[in-house]
Amino acid sequence: MLLFLLHITAPVRKRLVPCPRWRRRATVLAHHALLLAALTVAPGAGADGVEAVTAYLRGLNSLQADFRQITIPADGGAALEASGTFYLLRPDRFLWDYENPSNQRIVADGKRIYMHDKELSQVTHRSQKQILDGTPAQLLASREPPEQYFEISNLERDDHRTWAELIPKTQDTDVAKLQIGFVDGELDTLLMEDRFGQLTRFIFTDVDRNPQLQYSMFRFERPAGVDFLQID
Repeated sequence: MLLFLLHITAPVRKRLVPCPRWRRRATVLAHHALLLAALTVAPGAGADGVEAVTAYLRGLNSLQADFRQITIPADGGAALEASGTFYLLRPDRFLWDYENPSNQRIVADGKRIYMHDKELSQVTHRSQKQILDGTPAQLLASREPPEQYFEISNLERDDHRTWAELIPKTQDTDVAKLQIGFVDGELDTLLMEDRFGQLTRFIFTDVDRNPQLQYSMFRFERPAGVDFLQID
C-alpha cells in the first residue's frame, strides 16, 4: 500500500532484524498495545493541541527530518518497520526517501505522485489532487487552513508531548484519524489509523524547519529500464 499516496507510507516488505518467534510475538503485542492505547485516548482539555497544529503550520515553508515508521497490520500480524528521510516544500511538494529495509522513494511534484521501488524496477504514479483529501500529506503540504479538511480537537495524554486529534471531513479517504504530537512546539510524532484498522506511527528526529530546499528535488525524472505504470 502506498501510504502517502493513500495515507502516508511506502510498503515495507521485510523486517529489519530477524529474531526468535517468541520475541517477535512479544514485540508485536507491545507495539500493538502502545499504538492502540495512543489512538484510543479521548479528547480532553489538556494542553492546546489545536493551537499547536495551527502555530506549527503558520510560517512553515519547508521541512527536513529523519523518520522511523512502525506499522501494525489490521490482522495484528508482525510489526513492520522502516526508516528514511522526509522532505517537504510547501505548497504540495514532498519526498519520502526510504532507506531501510528497502530503497524506495515517494515524490510529489504538485501535480502527480510517483513511487519508485528500486528493487522491483517499477514506478507507479497518479494524480496528486485525487488522493490527498484527509491524508497527513494534505495536512503538512497544503497551505489551506487545516480546519478546512479536518475536525481538530485537543487530546489529553500523560506524556511530555502536546497532542491534537484530526478527523478527516471527507468520507473519500482511507484515513480514519490522525494524532499529532509536538515537543516544545516542534513536530515529534504522528499516529494514524486507517479504515481497515491498520495502525502506523511516525517518529521524527533531527527536524530542520524551513531549510533551503530546491524545487528540483521534487521533480521526478523517469529512470531508464523500469516499468512505468499510470494508475489513473
